[in-house]
Amino acid sequence: MERAPQTILFLLLLVHFTVAQNANKTGVVDGFPVGVILDLQTMVGKIARTSILMALDDFYAAHTNYSTKIVLHIRDSGSNNVQAASAALDLLENHNVQIIIGPQTSSQASFVSDLGNRSQVPVISFTATSPSLYSASLPYFVRATLNDSAQVQSIACLIKTYGWREVVPIYEDTDYGRGIIPYLVDALQDIDARVPYRSVIPLSVTSEEISQELYKLMTMQTRVFIVHMSSTLAASLFTKAKEVGMMSKGFVWIMTDGITNIVDSMSTSVVEAMNGALGIQFYVDNSELDSFTIGWNRRFQIDNPNDPPLKLSIFGLWGYDTIWAVAQAVENVGVNNRTSIQKPSVARNSTSLENMETSVYGPELLKVILRNKFRGKSGYFDLSNRQLQVSTFRIINVFGKGWKDIGFWNEGNGISRQLNLGKSTTKYADSVLDLNPVIWPGKSTEIPKGWEIPASGKKLQVGVHKSAYKEYMTNQRDPITGATKASGFSIDIFEEAVKRLPFALPYEYVAFDTSRDTSTGSYDDFVHQVYLKKYDVAIGDITIRHSRMAYVDFTVPYTESGVAMIVPSKGTVDKTWIFLQPLSRDLWVATISMFFYTGCVVWLLELLGNKRNVREPIPRKIGIAIFFSLFGDNERVERILSRIVLIVWVFFFLILSSGYTANLATMLTVQQLKPTINSIDELRKSGENIGYHDGSFVKNLLEDLNFNTSKIKAYDTPDDFYNALSKGSNNGGIAAFVHEVPYIKLFLAKHCKEYTMVGPFYKTAGFGYAFPKGSPLLGDISKAILSITEGDIIMQLENKWIGYQNDCKSVDSAAGTVSDPDKLNVDSFKGLFILTGVASTSSLLIAVMIYYYEKKKSMTSMQPDQNGEGLEENHKPQEVNEGDREEENNQPGASTGQSGQQQQQTGAREMSNINLQTSSVRRNSSIFIWHERNLGARVAPISSSSHF
Repeated sequence: MERAPQTILFLLLLVHFTVAQNANKTGVVDGFPVGVILDLQTMVGKIARTSILMALDDFYAAHTNYSTKIVLHIRDSGSNNVQAASAALDLLENHNVQIIIGPQTSSQASFVSDLGNRSQVPVISFTATSPSLYSASLPYFVRATLNDSAQVQSIACLIKTYGWREVVPIYEDTDYGRGIIPYLVDALQDIDARVPYRSVIPLSVTSEEISQELYKLMTMQTRVFIVHMSSTLAASLFTKAKEVGMMSKGFVWIMTDGITNIVDSMSTSVVEAMNGALGIQFYVDNSELDSFTIGWNRRFQIDNPNDPPLKLSIFGLWGYDTIWAVAQAVENVGVNNRTSIQKPSVARNSTSLENMETSVYGPELLKVILRNKFRGKSGYFDLSNRQLQVSTFRIINVFGKGWKDIGFWNEGNGISRQLNLGKSTTKYADSVLDLNPVIWPGKSTEIPKGWEIPASGKKLQVGVHKSAYKEYMTNQRDPITGATKASGFSIDIFEEAVKRLPFALPYEYVAFDTSRDTSTGSYDDFVHQVYLKKYDVAIGDITIRHSRMAYVDFTVPYTESGVAMIVPSKGTVDKTWIFLQPLSRDLWVATISMFFYTGCVVWLLELLGNKRNVREPIPRKIGIAIFFSLFGDNERVERILSRIVLIVWVFFFLILSSGYTANLATMLTVQQLKPTINSIDELRKSGENIGYHDGSFVKNLLEDLNFNTSKIKAYDTPDDFYNALSKGSNNGGIAAFVHEVPYIKLFLAKHCKEYTMVGPFYKTAGFGYAFPKGSPLLGDISKAILSITEGDIIMQLENKWIGYQNDCKSVDSAAGTVSDPDKLNVDSFKGLFILTGVASTSSLLIAVMIYYYEKKKSMTSMQPDQNGEGLEENHKPQEVNEGDREEENNQPGASTGQSGQQQQQTGAREMSNINLQTSSVRRNSSIFIWHERNLGARVAPISSSSHF
């Protein structure tokens, strides 16, 4: 279809070329011929013509010594591709132009560039922006402007900043309009924004057709539109959009730079119709153009005396800089007497375009133009890449009769509120708060959410199904109205979320009916209906899985989940020896060992400080060591070190006994259920039958876990699960049932005394609602669900639908059974063991050190003096007394009276000896050791040291 216009065009050109070949051509050239092709009846064409003429005068006024001078041959294309190509042929054949500036549109540039390639004449356009023009097939085409694809990143960044998820492009049906779309769609996909519809406007469209297209857009949910078309067509579009009410609150309009760059030259009525729209505009520092703008305005009035004044745009600045680049290239190449046209040697009667004459200067001029770099009126002018380099875009908001800045964008730093010309962006726009405020359509300051449910559109189609657990979802058809009614926990969550949306959302339930299609009735098939666009959303107890997210998007989960097993329980535990279970075996051993160790330490401490315990019987010593607290009044703990050890031990014993009592009380009062199967691996190795809910993804999970498919059995209802578990695997039933945790909670609410849960052994994301990919509702519904799950409403709904109504209320909400209390182990009291051990050991070491210190001191003090006086004094009284006793005892015939008298005398002598000994001890403390050896245990040792 697109080849037909091109074929007709070339046929017309062929006729024109034949006429041109036979035309008389002058051989004298006054200056260097340069052709210009513009649409002189358009705003851009008029602005560009004034800029080109002004640039030519300014260039040669600034370079009066140049030997070359270009001569412009301006032609009007009349907004017609054929006329533009005809003008190019005329310039090439009749005027021998060496460079063509223009044409104005991308479609015209495509034909003219092909002629330029054949004649090797550079074609430089500062208004043709279509990306399709830049290719290796057009080596002589130079774009003295930006590629349209350069602005798509700024548009995508703007959309991402405001969080819009769907966008509808509105573009004209030309090369210029279509060229940007692939790049725009790719950029939007990178930020997860969708393009649900493309609105294509033909150039020949009428006002009524524009209205019909706008009404069609109003019936859609998307409210964000990107407009990419000529300024003339855009003026008609925005005028009609205001008439039909699409420039009101809630709508978003974004204009590309083709419109925004000349918005200042549009009529006041059109600008007012655009109020609230955003636009991407090439940034130019206007502070350096004040004097130039004054001169340009004066020149425009001279060139167009009958037209209203227009404002200088970026297209005029690019046209101005293009002339300077061309004039400088012509001077650098130079012009001599050689002919500028090289004719091919062909037959005289040939009329083929292949016989077109080629330029001698063209290749060299192209090289010089591409190498030329300078700072012009539009900024840094560099065509080395055959097009201008991406620079900075200004984001504007049309307001009143003009516009205002809301931010800037450049390739390196993204969007920012302000721009420092000397540096780079000074602040990055992480959110809309970092941009200047926007006045949106309808003079609203509230950021549009980017979509709405049309008032005249159909209601949101909400797919529902019948769950095996009515507590989560069930539905039925109203016999009178035929409408589907749904109820359950999942339904209440959805309806509560809709109530919390900041906008009205009409919806209706649609039952998942497998009798009308070929689906199997599984949850995967139910979710797949959303992908097939039968439902706008599917709600229910749908598990969020990675495989399903390949074709739908899920909200955040509204309940936790996971996969576990339901297995029969063994019943209660035997309590005969339950008093030993609060403490682990290691803790029992460690406590008894510490008990004996502490008793031995206290006994040793008392032994080292109390000599009376030396002669105690062995059984009594053992008794004291085992239970030192039974000391009587005469055998109480006296040493300070012993008391410190006892204080620490009593503290340790109190803490241990408190933990023991609490743990024992729990074991005696809480019902404990022991599973018959402890893990999924144990079940797989046993080879017993296992069950799952029919239609659930659990079957695939069990197969992935290498379960024998013949052992996997499907069941539909909880009663089926219960009957199969009751039979057991050996009787045709199952040994365990694998299910998701929320369902297990419901099952155990009725059967917690017979069954228990093992796991979960597989983690899932939970239950959520399925939306089509890129649905704008997804974010709002997810936020509403989060507000529900973080508040009290979720608990009220759970108690309403899933709460336990029987004697299973003691069942743990997460697992369906209470796990056994953990036995207390050594790690629980590690700190106390360390404290007690350190206190006992350190006290014992201190006592031993004191003991050996005193012993060493005593041994040193008992060494005799060098003259032996002390020893003689001590020996003499003892010898005399002993001799007297022997004489008296050996006298025969002593009477009883004499014997009593002798005993009194002997006692007196002994007391005298004791007095002598006591005085001797006071002189030297070491003498008591010798005295003890002579007197034995009859007299207690005398020591000046105190007990410690």
